[in-house]
Amino acid sequence: MKFEIKLQNHFWFWGVYFLLNFLRWGAYFNDYEYSFKSNLVEFALHIPLVYFNLFVLVPQFVLKSKYFKYALSLVMSLMVVYLLKTAMTYYIVSENIWPEANRDYQPFEINHIVAVCIGELYVLAMASSIYLTLTWLKERDRNRALREEQFKIKLKYLKNQIQPHFFFNTLNNLYALSLESSDKVPNVIIKLSKLMEYVLYDIQGSKSVPLIKEIDYIQNYIEIEKLRFEDVEVHVNLESNIDEVKVPPLLFISLIENAFKHGGLHNNKLKIKINCKVIGSYLRFEIINNFVHSPSFMNSKGIGLTNTKKRLKLIFKNNYTLEHQVKFNYYIIRLQIPIYNED
Repeated sequence: MKFEIKLQNHFWFWGVYFLLNFLRWGAYFNDYEYSFKSNLVEFALHIPLVYFNLFVLVPQFVLKSKYFKYALSLVMSLMVVYLLKTAMTYYIVSENIWPEANRDYQPFEINHIVAVCIGELYVLAMASSIYLTLTWLKERDRNRALREEQFKIKLKYLKNQIQPHFFFNTLNNLYALSLESSDKVPNVIIKLSKLMEYVLYDIQGSKSVPLIKEIDYIQNYIEIEKLRFEDVEVHVNLESNIDEVKVPPLLFISLIENAFKHGGLHNNKLKIKINCKVIGSYLRFEIINNFVHSPSFMNSKGIGLTNTKKRLKLIFKNNYTLEHQVKFNYYIIRLQIPIYNED
């Protein structure tokens, strides 16, 4: 239990509650002086009891499931309040300790005890329920913000894991080309620079990016990957207008990387076809590549594909489909996701 509500709001609550009670009972008895004195006595006891319950009894007993001890402590607290109220009423307000009743009552009569305890429990229940509700709402908002922050951190972590090995391999290839004094080196450096610019700056902090930019990134990626393959054929087929479509950044690249990693038919040409199509409010992204049947392929559990599945679950919950199948000597993977409308 923490003091979650601003101190000034506590003063406002008790001040308004006192004023309403003062006006109510003053009008009822047509005696505002008596109402002021009696409410002064009562509120001097209501307030300590409420906070004693909230910050001592509830944390010590209720939150620890010690309900019998809580009930016993509450009864004892009510008895103390009864003694104090009876004494203060007698000496400050009136020798008649219960003027609201139809006859004079003496201290410790059962009806008087019950009436005082019920009155205290009413105030205790009302004030505590308001405080606990407001505290719960603040805690809910705090937990929601914490979950969102954890989501962003986890998503950022997964994004940062996507391609360090790709950049490492590219640098190795670039080094080999430089040793051969290949005229491909400048073009590779430019494309690698564009890839790094996209990853480090263009998508920094972005929840979604235009699909057209993601396609440009994929095409640059493909051109660099061709360095590793002597005979590769890649077709990118855009079957719909994608100008207004947005997607999570770097979501498809691990699927394409997987096609390059496992594609090919022994020493034959590697063939990859990428289809991208808008279907209603969903985007379907499909990759088809020839591949080599091998235990390493069937048992592959690459970090890129694993992270893609984790990201999909984080971003879209269950509102997506990721399917894969083998047909003849082709591996087909289809991803369908909702189209982003805004960042």
